[in-house]
Amino acid sequence: MKGFVDEETCIGCGLCPSICPEIFEMDNETGKAIAKDIEIADDTLEDAKDAEEQCPVEAIDIK
Repeated sequence: MKGFVDEETCIGCGLCPSICPEIFEMDNETGKAIAKDIEIADDTLEDAKDAEEQCPVEAIDIK
């Protein structure tokens, strides 16, 4: 599984990297979140899904 962030929907609130910094980080150029292009480890999956659920604009997809 991997994390994905819809750049057009993201508002740059910073919540996802605060919940799951192993997968999400803020892009310094756009000010929006991005997902690292890595497979989500089993011990990180719960945090990644928590970030997906808590995103205020539903810009995150875990698949």
